[in-house]
Amino acid sequence: MSLEEIDNRRRRFLTQATAVVGAVGAGLAATPFVVSMAPSAKAQASGAPVEVDISKIEPGQLIRVMWRGKPVWVLQRTPEALATLPRVREKLLDPESKDSEQPAYAANEVRSRKPEIFVAVGVCTHLGCSPTYRPDQTPADLGPDWLGGFFCPCHGSLFDLAGRVYKGVPAPKNLEIPPYRFLSDSLLFIGGADEEESA
Repeated sequence: MSLEEIDNRRRRFLTQATAVVGAVGAGLAATPFVVSMAPSAKAQASGAPVEVDISKIEPGQLIRVMWRGKPVWVLQRTPEALATLPRVREKLLDPESKDSEQPAYAANEVRSRKPEIFVAVGVCTHLGCSPTYRPDQTPADLGPDWLGGFFCPCHGSLFDLAGRVYKGVPAPKNLEIPPYRFLSDSLLFIGGADEEESA
């Protein structure tokens, strides 16, 4: 092997090694800039869908989860609670939810995919307070006509067990129904794209 061939091999090797080191260096230098453009973990969590195990919810029990920084209620309604919905219809401002935010699958009297499972954003449509769950019927503070529902202690707005607002209270609309679907009989998925939302 001649001296010239050895020099050419060395030159090729050094050129390739320099190119590889340069590419790795450029990649390492660019990484912090690329990472800085990604949303933070807090930002991702604030809009991320939420999975909820509903297998342990007792009839009549309400649980709360956070989604997009808002409380979301998951209520397992009893047959007695469902029976109250048609009885309060005449007292409601928007019984058919024509003026309220809800996916198409909630455009029914129970405002849900399954009658026994009610999912709603737990924020009053008046000024954003969080109403309390009041399943008791005819309590002294809410009167003899109260058949259960949600009471907003901030300004006195009332909602039935389907989140529909009563007439004559400050809240102008029914409670918001978030996009959700059932992944199984025991798992609820709140948020995310849903092909049935626009149906």
